[in-house]
Amino acid sequence: MSTSEPGFVQIRHPHEITEDLQRAAAACWREVSDAGGAAGFPFPPVDPQEVGAAAEAIVAGLSPDRSRLLVATVRGSLAGWLNIRRDPHPLVSHWGTLHHVQTRPEVRGQGVGAALMRSARTVAREEMGLEQLHLAARGGAGLEEFYGRLGYREIGRRPGAYRLAPDDDRDEVLMALSPL
Repeated sequence: MSTSEPGFVQIRHPHEITEDLQRAAAACWREVSDAGGAAGFPFPPVDPQEVGAAAEAIVAGLSPDRSRLLVATVRGSLAGWLNIRRDPHPLVSHWGTLHHVQTRPEVRGQGVGAALMRSARTVAREEMGLEQLHLAARGGAGLEEFYGRLGYREIGRRPGAYRLAPDDDRDEVLMALSPL
């Protein structure tokens, strides 16, 4: 992929996603995970069937009010994606959580991830009526700085929450963006 402004596709219902796009999202997830990315599968190489099943579960749970998939494309090809979720319980339904934020390794450093995050903020605020976004990031991967540049602030940590290897425990860094 060459540098280009990303486009965005928002998927609100399971029937809106094509098989090709779902396969591309799962392939992106495998690429990111196998490259050491912190997108839900910590031990490369990942099992393609396991990733495919996890992608299917996300798609099956899509609903305009509770869960949306946001896909970034560059020159017509999937470049990254994320999932925006809200808990419907009235005590917490004013905020949402970002899950599986990822961009293909070959587009890193081209602004695709930042553009995807800005688009997620707009969708969350203007279409889902959310007031805050939360996310959890793996410590030690530079993610706190990336999200910090986008306005997120650290609101807590779970020390040593992730064990990547016997001598490699990482914090789970909790971050929030408020107001949207």
